[in-house]
Amino acid sequence: MAILMPALGACVARMTSGERRLAERLQQKLDDDYLLWFDVPIGPKQCHPDFVVLHPRRGLLILETKDWRLETIQNVSRGDWMIAPDGVPKSVPNPIEQARHQTLQVVDALKRDSQLIQHEGKFQGMLTFPWSYGVVFTRITRRQFESAGLQNAIDSQRVICSDEMLEDAEPEALQSRLWDMFPHLMRGSLSLPQIDRVRWNLFPEVRVPEQVALFDDADEQAVIPDFLRVMDLQQEQLARSLGEGHRVIHGVAGSGKTMILGYRAEYLAKAATDVHKPVLILCYNEPLAVKLHATIHAKALADRVHVRHFHKWCRDQLVAFGQPLPPNDLAVGPKMDQMVQNVIEGVERRMIPSGQYLAVLVDEGHDFAPEWLKLITQMVDPTTNSLLLLYDDAQSIYDKRRGKSFSFKSVGVQAQGRTTILKINYRNTRQILQTASGMATELLRAQENDDDGVPLLHPVSCGRDGPEPIVIDLPSTRAQADRIAELMASAHSEGHAWGDMAVLCRSWALMDECARALGRRQLPHKVRKGTHDFDPGADTIKVMTLHASKGLEFPVVAVVGARPAVAGVETDTKDDDALEEMRLFYVGATRATSRLMIANAARQ
Repeated sequence: MAILMPALGACVARMTSGERRLAERLQQKLDDDYLLWFDVPIGPKQCHPDFVVLHPRRGLLILETKDWRLETIQNVSRGDWMIAPDGVPKSVPNPIEQARHQTLQVVDALKRDSQLIQHEGKFQGMLTFPWSYGVVFTRITRRQFESAGLQNAIDSQRVICSDEMLEDAEPEALQSRLWDMFPHLMRGSLSLPQIDRVRWNLFPEVRVPEQVALFDDADEQAVIPDFLRVMDLQQEQLARSLGEGHRVIHGVAGSGKTMILGYRAEYLAKAATDVHKPVLILCYNEPLAVKLHATIHAKALADRVHVRHFHKWCRDQLVAFGQPLPPNDLAVGPKMDQMVQNVIEGVERRMIPSGQYLAVLVDEGHDFAPEWLKLITQMVDPTTNSLLLLYDDAQSIYDKRRGKSFSFKSVGVQAQGRTTILKINYRNTRQILQTASGMATELLRAQENDDDGVPLLHPVSCGRDGPEPIVIDLPSTRAQADRIAELMASAHSEGHAWGDMAVLCRSWALMDECARALGRRQLPHKVRKGTHDFDPGADTIKVMTLHASKGLEFPVVAVVGARPAVAGVETDTKDDDALEEMRLFYVGATRATSRLMIANAARQ
């Protein structure tokens, strides 16, 4: 069965009856290595072909669908057609010309990528794979098509008629009709990396956030990067298929939850008709909020999508609606708790309005206390009822949020039947994931749960290989910090930017030690201790706590001072909660996409 994006259930409401029937036939009759897209904007000019069909050996095909009956068509030519769908005649372009025009826009966009064109021979400058276009008449039979002389306006081989897409038809018959649309001289095929390049070029929204700013689609002279990263097909289908209502995604670390959240926020913002209500993205971790804001800003959506970490949002609510702030002399913890409580009470008294946002999207939802989630659900406009909650209980490293057993229904999240589980880790290499999960066995012991509960998921590697993690076992914290600095310098000499690196520490004291080691080697770095100490775009080594790193990722990561007490290995902290150390180590280690260094720093 072919992969259709969005999934049929998510787009059937905006399909005509003919489009729905064609989508069902294509999905049923084509093999599982076919990719299909319905009514998805394509390329820099955002054209909207009805269907795009892509196959590794067959190539790219664009289909225009018409639900016209024969009596609707009054006059035809190679140029314009005269139709009267409602009894009133009107002139429209020949459907094959519509399909051809859209296809040429797509082909021109793909030709900008040097890895998708031929560089020698008589087809130099052409795409390396076949492409074509055609029309599907969902209410006109082949006999009607020929008897009416429509073949004088459209070449017969570029048309599929209603009786050629019957439910009981052989799959080979429909496939043959599709590929008869291709000029016979076209040859070539697509490798899997090239298929990802096609998706990267045609669908900017599936690019990973780090590559959003790498290429300006509007700049005709811009050079497309050699190395491209896009959503996995499962991630793309899920992102495109998220419907209305409350949705929960349970996903392991590195499964692409944040990418899906970014896509959803962009889609909702662009599709919104009510420009007075923004989309709200919330997360608990302040550096993650900074990173998400940078991504949204790069897409020029900051006025329509607001990104806040939770307590900053609470303070904004109190200030905006004239509600009391906590006393300044309170300690940080009680002060934050009081701020949240004041917002909850303000909403209950209707001094702070509910339904302020077109949609609310919560990243790292496992960091949120149940009462926070209950507050957040009230902020969604009831006319849209659009809420997305991303969750991974294995990464719940904040004590106040853990240990509170609850159902999503009890906090107002109505997601029964609309919950998705993502088990594949795409971020980490197989070696990094094995190390991270191997030292957190108890933490990741898979637990089944019902649709309204919180499951624990064991990650599955996508199979990407890389170097084995380096364990730094030296007699002092200083020696280990110096070794980390040495390895960071070596990674830079091998091509990694300073901004690709992070040193994640169990304590501020370890951060200071590592910062001194980086300073001794004169390596550019930035220590994150306060709200304004993190700039995701700066070309500096990021030094931060393990807690602050949640939700982020870096190609090169050093984890310092957090190693779980398992398999006879002593923990490097006086905290006896081994599970806590497992969580911290797992979170820190899974930040690394390519290289991981582990320093226990237990001996002095």
